[in-house]
Amino acid sequence: DRPKIRLPRYLRQTFVKHVGEAVNLVIPFQGKPKPQVTWTKIGQPLDPKQASVRNSESDTILFIRKAEQKDSGSYEVTVKIDDLEDKAKIEIQIAERPGPPKGIKLADVWGFNAALEWTAPQDNGNAEITGYTVQKSDKKTGEWFTVLENYRQTNCTISDLIIGNAYFFRVFSENLCGRSEKAATTKNPAVIKENTYKPPEYKECALLEAPKFTQPPSDRTTTHGYTTKLVCSVRGSPKPKVVWMKNQMEIREDPKYRSLVNQGVCSLEIRKPSPFDGGVYTCKAINSQGEATVDCRLNVKGKQLYTLKFCLRC
Repeated sequence: DRPKIRLPRYLRQTFVKHVGEAVNLVIPFQGKPKPQVTWTKIGQPLDPKQASVRNSESDTILFIRKAEQKDSGSYEVTVKIDDLEDKAKIEIQIAERPGPPKGIKLADVWGFNAALEWTAPQDNGNAEITGYTVQKSDKKTGEWFTVLENYRQTNCTISDLIIGNAYFFRVFSENLCGRSEKAATTKNPAVIKENTYKPPEYKECALLEAPKFTQPPSDRTTTHGYTTKLVCSVRGSPKPKVVWMKNQMEIREDPKYRSLVNQGVCSLEIRKPSPFDGGVYTCKAINSQGEATVDCRLNVKGKQLYTLKFCLRC
């Protein structure tokens, strides 16, 4: 039978163990006659003082009594019969809890808040840093309380602090093995003082602007008897007065027309217009700073009459 390694599924990805734990990997294989089994680490034979190998007719076992970080690496097992062979690679990662963060400092204190900054630990325990735990302690009581857990960034703001108290802060680093044994602690306390806020004084400024049309009305064509509307928009300060004119004649109180101004949008509604209502319409805006005008043309088509012819057969 051709030699073949049956690598277990859990070994097809990185195999992780904590420092001090035992590593016991059983790798089944097949082949007749009994294959020759060889283990290497990063291309070099295994050190029998660090790892032992036991082989049987159908499997090989890699055993490390107390794993250390130096046992991490890429292991390769080879089974061989004459010129036929099969290989499998196993990635082993031996991790431990990380060291504490470095360089923690109190960046700023204001109001009821304190800002902290720190850097990642020098020793990550041979595993990625997954987060940080931030704690605070009132100088009066000395008791520590957790503020943030599994926090990803290396700076944070602690809020809801009490006026008149002084606080120390400490940060633990975390990886897949757990939290660091020691923490980085601030040297000086953050004293929360009572501040009296004085708003800045600003000089009153009159924002005056002459009227200006931001959107002129468009020329329209409508049909006799169908209500239509002319719309434009204007701005200005103080609020301008809006006047509509037809052919340079001011439109006064005429039930046929309705003028509205809402948030700078000016509209003139013409109810059931006739061809006589066509012409040039002007919108004028006036305030103390000046005036502005815009024009548009309205065309009103007459109604179309349709004649129906009937053919009667006797």
